[in-house]
Formats: sequence, structure tokens, C-alpha cells
Amino acid sequence: MQPEAPPSVQRLLVAITGASGAVYGWRLLQLLRELPALEVHALVSDAGWLTLQHELDLGPDDVRAAVAQLHDVHHIGAAPASGSFRCHGMVVAPCSMRSLAAIALSLADNLIVRAADVMLKERRRLILLPREAPLHLGHLRHMLQVTEMGGIICPPMPAFYQHPRSIEDLVDASLMRVLDLLGLAHPRAQRWTGLSSAAPSHAGT
Repeated sequence: MQPEAPPSVQRLLVAITGASGAVYGWRLLQLLRELPALEVHALVSDAGWLTLQHELDLGPDDVRAAVAQLHDVHHIGAAPASGSFRCHGMVVAPCSMRSLAAIALSLADNLIVRAADVMLKERRRLILLPREAPLHLGHLRHMLQVTEMGGIICPPMPAFYQHPRSIEDLVDASLMRVLDLLGLAHPRAQRWTGLSSAAPSHAGT
């Protein structure tokens, strides 16, 4: 039996699946390391490892060094497979359409999908960052189904009102929204305070 985390520590699960955009999951792990009193556990699918290697030149040793524990996605009996594994929430970043479908259908055929199913059944926060375009009806139906079960679909949409200067700025802006959804304040977060002056009026438009 794994020792229970101290009450002052919040556990989080971060899963990286095989969609393009592995930077979202990796950058999220980095941002979470900057917050105190967090115990972050990671899960990476087989396709997720391929994408991490191809897009970021990262492997298991890199991820393992960034988290409290890296779980084997094929170990369906690991701690996150049980509702008794107390966990504040789970983020799947990026979320492939395969993982989205498996979560929507409660297939629980690997530890990522099982852990997501646990989040839903225990009424805990589950946030999916789907990465695909364009979307067909099956994708949209699976997003609707996850939403109806209590999950949050949060596609990483780039925002430009903060005048990003780099890809990291765009990635961070999306991930700060994720941290807000988890109820976690981060010192890097930039808050919208309104336009510096009133926008010009355009009569007749």
C-alpha cells in the first residue's frame, strides 16, 4: 500500500497522449513544479512517448525527473486506478481523439482512461485538452458526452490580446486557464484588466 499524502499536499495527475502538442503536457509539468505543496503524478501513453520524442526530444527519464511519480500506463492496478487514491484533479494534455473516445465510452483499457474514469465517478475535476482539426461529428459527440459526465473540454486555443511574443507565451496562456480551472493560482498568470482606453465607436456598424 502506498502511504497517504499529507493533508497539506494536493495530488494532481497529468497525462500526455499521442496528439500533436506534447509541449502542453510538458510545460504544464514545469509550471506545476513552481507551485508549493503539490504532488504531481504523470502518465504517458505509448503514442504520447512517440510525440514527446519527436516534438521535444524528451524521454522517460526527463518526465520522471519532473514529477513525484511516473506511472506505467499499462499497469492498470496502479494507485490512480482506484477512487481511494485521493487526487485533486487530472489533466490530459494533449488529449488525442483516441483517448477522448475511450474516456467518453468508459473503456478503461489503460491507466490513463481508468484514472480519468475515476475522476468522473468520484466527481473530481477532469480537464481534457483535445488537439485535432477539423472535427467530425464523432469527435464532437465524444466531447459532449464527457461534458455531460462532468468533465471539462478545454481546447488549447491561442489568445492574442496579451500580445504573445513566443510559442511559449501562447502555450502558457492556455495552461494558465487550466490552472484556473483547477483552482491553482500561479505567479506567471496575466490577468485581463480591460482596455487602456475606450474602443472607438463605429456608428452604423
